[in-house]
Amino acid sequence: MTAQVDHAALFAATPSPYLVLGPDLVIVDVNRAYLEATGRTHGDLVGRHVFQAFPDNPDDPAADGMRNLNTSLHRVLATRKPDTMALQKYDIPVPHRPGAFEERWWSPVNTPVLGPDGRVAWIIHRVEDVSAFVRAHLAAQPKGVRIGRRLEVAESLEAELYAWARELQRLNEELRQANTREREVAVTLQEAMLHTPDLAHHRDVAVRYLPAVDSLNVCGDWYDVVDLPPDRLALAVGDVIGHGLEAAAVMGMLRSALSAAVRALERPAQALEVLGLYARSIEGALGSTAVKAVVDRRSRMIVYSSAGHPPPVLVHADGRCELLDQATDPPLAARLEHVPPPQAGVRYRPGDTLVLYTDGLIERREEDIYTGLGRLMSALGACSRLAPEQIADTLLARLGIASGGRDDVALVVARL
Repeated sequence: MTAQVDHAALFAATPSPYLVLGPDLVIVDVNRAYLEATGRTHGDLVGRHVFQAFPDNPDDPAADGMRNLNTSLHRVLATRKPDTMALQKYDIPVPHRPGAFEERWWSPVNTPVLGPDGRVAWIIHRVEDVSAFVRAHLAAQPKGVRIGRRLEVAESLEAELYAWARELQRLNEELRQANTREREVAVTLQEAMLHTPDLAHHRDVAVRYLPAVDSLNVCGDWYDVVDLPPDRLALAVGDVIGHGLEAAAVMGMLRSALSAAVRALERPAQALEVLGLYARSIEGALGSTAVKAVVDRRSRMIVYSSAGHPPPVLVHADGRCELLDQATDPPLAARLEHVPPPQAGVRYRPGDTLVLYTDGLIERREEDIYTGLGRLMSALGACSRLAPEQIADTLLARLGIASGGRDDVALVVARL
């Protein structure tokens, strides 16, 4: 849905001073910042020719601000392209003091707005008032040469500002390249850690991974899909506290350990028990959560165990949703003493769908978790007949995080 923007309010609130001129150079609009910079009112300016509102200072024989601005504006009208002016000394009349002018320095840009016929319909005149900056430079000059060196100072400042702009551009480009390299390394690392060979055997299983929008495309959330011959399938999701490379590194260790444990041990609770003991030896693993579910296709039974994780949802073919919340333990390594984790089981029917996810899918600020769970089950009930890939995409869209959210998200949707 496209956001509705109040462009008039946006123009009025923009911090840079703006005038809008017609092709006849009559002022048709002005924003608040321009009025504040010049000490004028809306009525003083709108409807007046720009050079009637701002004539040259008659007491300054070297004044050329009006001529330079006029040249730039007509260049815009002729070329229909933006024109960036050099640093300009353009004194302005002092309000309520007839004949008095105040020395001012400006950095102007004139930009055309084309009409349907391709001609210039408006000119946006944007200025930055750099008077204080210039005065500081002039004040640093010896008193006897200040007036004679105004032009020299202006040219020096123009060159200095240009050099600053080029240096900033160079630094921004270096930063962009560094961020790109770091992001490429991070994404490659994440893809390697989330590599799930057994997933290719299951067209009825869809997975999604969305890092938080302000992250480097890496996160501490994860998923796993493991074949357990002859007829069992193990599914898991987990969540490490935090974002970025440190959380991703912890995630990789925990995910690998659980994936190995479930292959060696028959029960999900046993695999999580081993993972909890292992987590105690990993810095940054405390408070991590995980849920493991094993689907037995022969007995049509789902056996599951959770370590502080949001409950999986079993979506029946008729749209009814069932929370798998009967075997939940505290997060990994949270107990002071070792206690074997709980385990529970539930039967399913062919055509049912099992959904595992991390808390970024359901949790929102200033909401309790039950509100998020209700929203999730409502969305699942409405799309229960779709294929797993469609369910995954529909869920992300309906829950408002198709392009990422404030928290990381991992999602597994399996048709049973």
